[in-house]
Amino acid sequence: MKTIHFKLALFVIIISTALTSCAKEDDGIYFNEINEIKVSYSKIELEILDLVNKHRNSIGLQSLNKLDVISSVAQSHTSYMVETGNVDHYNFPKRQENLVVNANAKTVGENVAYGFNSSEGVVEAWLKSESHRALIENKDYTHFGISTEKNIDGRNYFTQMFIKR
Repeated sequence: MKTIHFKLALFVIIISTALTSCAKEDDGIYFNEINEIKVSYSKIELEILDLVNKHRNSIGLQSLNKLDVISSVAQSHTSYMVETGNVDHYNFPKRQENLVVNANAKTVGENVAYGFNSSEGVVEAWLKSESHRALIENKDYTHFGISTEKNIDGRNYFTQMFIKR
């Protein structure tokens, strides 16, 4: 009889522990959930996304899907570039990890630019650069995002990111 009560008590303890240890607010296990982030896109950002997809389609590649979480990550880097006045890929591994965790990215690429006044200008410059064009034309990428921001002098900074899921 004691064995049955012991087994029953042990079963209840195990189930209770399992249920309470999986609560979202308790342990951080759920960091891999994709948070729904809503991003507002400017006219130039939407034009850049459209131009990139038009170029991809013109060479037989599929269009990329816009993903707000990518644009949100890109925005953090664009703000950094505006604040520092540097156009670079500083801290790219951190952005890459963010997209691996929050967007289920398998691979990540990034183009940056500065000073262009139009979507056509920045996309044309990226396409003239072998390394930038290689990211735009990568057949494995499935999603992308964009961020632009002006500095106090009205000059545009750009971060475009690509992922493969």
